[in-house]
Amino acid sequence: MRAIRGLWRWRRNPLCRATDLAEAWLALAALVLILLAAPVAGSLVGGAAEDALQASVREQHEARHLVTATVVRKLDPSPLDADPETSTGRDLRNRVLADWTAPDGTAHQGPVLAGLKDPQQGDKFRIWTDRHGQMVARPLDSATASTHAVLAGFGAALAVGGLVEGGRRLIVWHMVRRRYARWDQAWDKAGPDWGRTGTGS
Repeated sequence: MRAIRGLWRWRRNPLCRATDLAEAWLALAALVLILLAAPVAGSLVGGAAEDALQASVREQHEARHLVTATVVRKLDPSPLDADPETSTGRDLRNRVLADWTAPDGTAHQGPVLAGLKDPQQGDKFRIWTDRHGQMVARPLDSATASTHAVLAGFGAALAVGGLVEGGRRLIVWHMVRRRYARWDQAWDKAGPDWGRTGTGS
């Protein structure tokens, strides 16, 4: 908004100083840069992030596999598990000992967290593993990757806009300091008798 208000200094005014006009031109340049450079930067960063994240999505979907595990028995909850009285329904998972077969055909058994309310022996559930049967996190999905790319692009656009506005403010601050320094010099030249009748005559 200050940049837009700075444009008002172009109006015809006999009291308008050269520095006022310079500030107005600076405000216009900053406004144009924000309107042009910020969207371009956001688009470039967002596009690059989208390409990288979608490539990661493809790699993860190729390397991670959803397999069926079978409950052998329920395990005691870990002391590090969340308090069941304060946990939300989404967080309620039970530790079980389970068997599963990896995509390469090897058999595995180990403790896992199952999203079953009351796991019993023989219950089936799905887990994500790598090709050799080691448990891995769920792969990133395409929609989430696109959301992250949009946020990265938006952040880049905001950063460019902030840098331009910060640069404009820094330049104006230097201009104001120079203006005050010139005023101080002019005041010193006028001397302590400035404004008195008959001085300087």
